[in-house]
Amino acid sequence: MILHNPQVDDYVIWKDLKGWVYFKCDDYITIEISVKDKVDNLVGFHKKEHCCILCYKENWDELHY
Repeated sequence: MILHNPQVDDYVIWKDLKGWVYFKCDDYITIEISVKDKVDNLVGFHKKEHCCILCYKENWDELHY
């Protein structure tokens, strides 16, 4: 049973990880757990590196908001 339907920009805690919902589709969300400035300029329009983890829909009931 899913008590809450996570949305982009929700702040969530899942197990020992904390972060923002970065992407959502019908099957999973990604949770952004860190962001840092890029150290190279290989792609000029990307200024940051985002570290995201995947959380499948069957685990959404484990999220805390």
